[in-house]
Amino acid sequence: MHKGRVVFGAMDEVVFGRPAAEAIVEQIDRLKAARAFLMVSGTLNRQTDEIGKIRRALGARCVATFDAMPAHTPRAAVIAAANQASAADADIIITVGGGSITDGAKAVQLCLANDVNTVEGIDAIRGQGSGSLAAPTVRQISVPTTIAGGEFSSIAGVINEKTRVKEGLRHPLLMPRATILDPWLSVHTPEWLFLSTGIRAVDHCVEGICSREAHPYGDAQALKGLAMLTEALPRVKADPNDIDARMDCQIGTWLSTGPLASGVPMGASHGIGYVLGAEFEVPHGYTSCVMLPSVMRWNKPDNAERQALVAAAMGHQSEDAGDVLDHFIRGLGMPRSLQDVRVGPEHFDRIAEAAMATPWVPRNPRRIESPAQVREILLMAA
Repeated sequence: MHKGRVVFGAMDEVVFGRPAAEAIVEQIDRLKAARAFLMVSGTLNRQTDEIGKIRRALGARCVATFDAMPAHTPRAAVIAAANQASAADADIIITVGGGSITDGAKAVQLCLANDVNTVEGIDAIRGQGSGSLAAPTVRQISVPTTIAGGEFSSIAGVINEKTRVKEGLRHPLLMPRATILDPWLSVHTPEWLFLSTGIRAVDHCVEGICSREAHPYGDAQALKGLAMLTEALPRVKADPNDIDARMDCQIGTWLSTGPLASGVPMGASHGIGYVLGAEFEVPHGYTSCVMLPSVMRWNKPDNAERQALVAAAMGHQSEDAGDVLDHFIRGLGMPRSLQDVRVGPEHFDRIAEAAMATPWVPRNPRRIESPAQVREILLMAA
């Protein structure tokens, strides 16, 4: 008998297939916001007119722009953005860019609500339950340009530069009030980044489907999301201007977040990926490209039946899901080994130890009892 609990997030709307500038103005009007703080991609701001279009559409309601968020959302950049937002007296944050910017704005919300204005101050809000934190009142609207799916969660991942550990900030109200999926805007995203974050979304689907805590509500979204991503990502690779394919990727990514949003944990691919990103600065999409097939092969003795659902959703009934994923990722031209992302075996012991401390490795579908088992997976991915 199934049992569980699905908590619906604090997002009001998802708008898809509309240009960002006009959809943002509609959201600002709906929320009656008057002082919008933009947190945006530096590349989009400095090398295209896309952010300019949004500023012009907002007019006097745009009070400041921050465009200096590095990859992996370091603490120092979060504090810089929070202090700028505070000085501008912002009443809404609008993000336009990748997952690091989306997570950065979530962290800024929590910093503003809890008077955190120094790097060290983040210690006071890290890992705390929502009951012990002041609730964010300056919320966000997100316009993603990558497809990892962080805009649909209430968790922000922030890197502590001193420890090189990815730290989680959590509060139900960190979830954006609205997400706007503009496929035209994503044409500016570099191919490697769009496609690799698409594999991150595939990873959400696959680990959600394969979890020992999977349930039908999450399955329904993940299986459809996986089918859409499997069909659409190669179309984007073949024709970067295929807007319909980009829209399908964005909707598939939205669906990919269904399991995690409804309480289904991720597994070792995500857990090891946290460490590779934090310690070795491997892009999050690449961590999934490198780790997911090996994690699937290592897990197969315990969840072959669930893995068969993955292969079928990807159009390869009765084939090995790890092999199907391997072939699919290679077909997109993405890295497929730790060597490809310059992580050698001399680091495996350290990675294995750190991965055990992540939220997801202990909840992997094939139980992982020790770092030695993580090392087995790393050797498979070497």
